[in-house]
Amino acid sequence: MDSEKEFLANYRLSDYERPSVTADVAAFMIRPEDQQNYRKNPENKLLLLLIKRGGHPFKDMWALPGGFLQKDETVEECALREIFEETNVQPVSILPVGVFSEPDRDPRGWIISNAYASVISEESVRAAGQDDAADAQWFSVSFDCDEAGEYHLTLTWNGTELHAVLAAEKTSFGRTRFRILDRGGLAFDHAAIIAAALSALRNEAKNYEAVFDFLPERFTLTAMQKVQETIMNVSVLPANFRRMVSAYVEETDEYLRGDGHRPARLYRRKQS
Repeated sequence: MDSEKEFLANYRLSDYERPSVTADVAAFMIRPEDQQNYRKNPENKLLLLLIKRGGHPFKDMWALPGGFLQKDETVEECALREIFEETNVQPVSILPVGVFSEPDRDPRGWIISNAYASVISEESVRAAGQDDAADAQWFSVSFDCDEAGEYHLTLTWNGTELHAVLAAEKTSFGRTRFRILDRGGLAFDHAAIIAAALSALRNEAKNYEAVFDFLPERFTLTAMQKVQETIMNVSVLPANFRRMVSAYVEETDEYLRGDGHRPARLYRRKQS
């Protein structure tokens, strides 16, 4: 029997057809809407970073930041590099969403995408199209299921509206896969990737882990509640929220003071 060294010496990787590999990132941010009435807390918007493609295929269409894996880098490193090169935004961490490998997902050929979700702080550098992106903008996000069971993904920015329609299919281990019925102006299969990223983010927010990523080190419970409600697209009674979150946060001696509001105690993530 040949040794492993002899086997590898005779092995020809070029004998096997290989796909190209890419990484795509759904980067989210929560930003308060402008509020004129100081007696009311501003509502939050969930935002998604999209780039306008500067070249073919899908030229001038909106897409997620992403690109091809380079030699001697991991897929995670590729995802972080691509989003920075195209948008000048550097996420702190990324959440794996899934592998998208439909044979016809990219008209250029056999290309497999590894998708990630990430959270960008509002203090990050303002997004600006770079590299092969013609533009980069934060789109507000709406993602709901209608009575017929179809999912509607609506992304809006400055008069531009992208509206994709998807069907959900249950897979093994209780996961959900989304099939595009109408891509709604989004490039490639990115409508399905965004839907999967939103589902993953909502699932993470159930135990509050994803919620902390949208908050500063010290925050009010009202701010934390609004973040979770924005991600989950639900409303919770304040008393119930305080009870559910009590195991995850701890009080500080600091207060938030502002015009027209009573001072609100600041909290922080409970140290393990």
